[in-house]
Amino acid sequence: TLTGSGGGSAGAVGLAASAIVSGMAETVVVVGGTQMAEQRFGSLMSAYPQTPENAFFSSAGLVGPGHMFALLARRHMHLYGTTREHFAEVAISTRLNAMRNPGAVMRKPMSRDDYFNAPMIADPCCLFDFCLETDGAIAVVVTSTERARDLRRDPVRILASTHGGGRDWGRALYWMNMPDEAFASGGHAPVARGLYAQAGVTPGDIDCAQIYDHFSPMVITQLEDYGFCGKGEGGPFVASGAIRYDGGSLPVNTDGGQLSAGYIWGMSHVREGVEQLRGTAVSQVADAELVLVTGGPSSLPVSGLILAK
Repeated sequence: TLTGSGGGSAGAVGLAASAIVSGMAETVVVVGGTQMAEQRFGSLMSAYPQTPENAFFSSAGLVGPGHMFALLARRHMHLYGTTREHFAEVAISTRLNAMRNPGAVMRKPMSRDDYFNAPMIADPCCLFDFCLETDGAIAVVVTSTERARDLRRDPVRILASTHGGGRDWGRALYWMNMPDEAFASGGHAPVARGLYAQAGVTPGDIDCAQIYDHFSPMVITQLEDYGFCGKGEGGPFVASGAIRYDGGSLPVNTDGGQLSAGYIWGMSHVREGVEQLRGTAVSQVADAELVLVTGGPSSLPVSGLILAK
């Protein structure tokens, strides 16, 4: 199975589990990889054939995914008072995690001055609000519980998996005719409801979260979608230190995430979730038993997993 997009990275693992439960397969390998020697993913829009639709976007300066997500970030700021200080906390906290990870691409310390002095790429998002563009690959082996008991490594259970999207997020990423509640979000609210219902748990039961962080504002919107804080309260939630590894109530992206460790279609989040539950993570969360992994936000599909010991 290949992950078709970052939005479907977690969902691809869940689909593999469904194939095994249904008897369609005994073992599935889910592979996600990126190779950007020829073209950077962030420049994809410039490679598309010109149509009246994307000619409208490009002439307005919306020439890559980051420009589009900057609009969502700005709308969230307008509606809820979210600030760039909040985005900075996401970027800095993940960089602190990456500094402990010998496999991370970016391990240089980042101060608030570093963040605010960085070039503005798509207002309000600066250089450090954008994920890295990395070459690499990650594979996840999914098999039945019975077979996993005899394997050399401790198995990790897929407790719940959901992929899809809401009515408005079921359209293309560049669809803007959404109500504010949907537009200024991560599009994960229906995924979150499905996950918690399947797993029989609540946000308070999650020990750490690997949140898809292609852009730092979308970490904040997903924290709201998954119920770790109220709608519009994601900024103050991260500002409180809640997502920090040291002292936070919900450590987020403990390997440094896609903002600082590396971008491989969200598969690094799955890997880090597995390592947390095996007790082998570099920044190990004590007594971690449930880990949330998200894919997206993007166009369809957005997805999520809850992994368990």
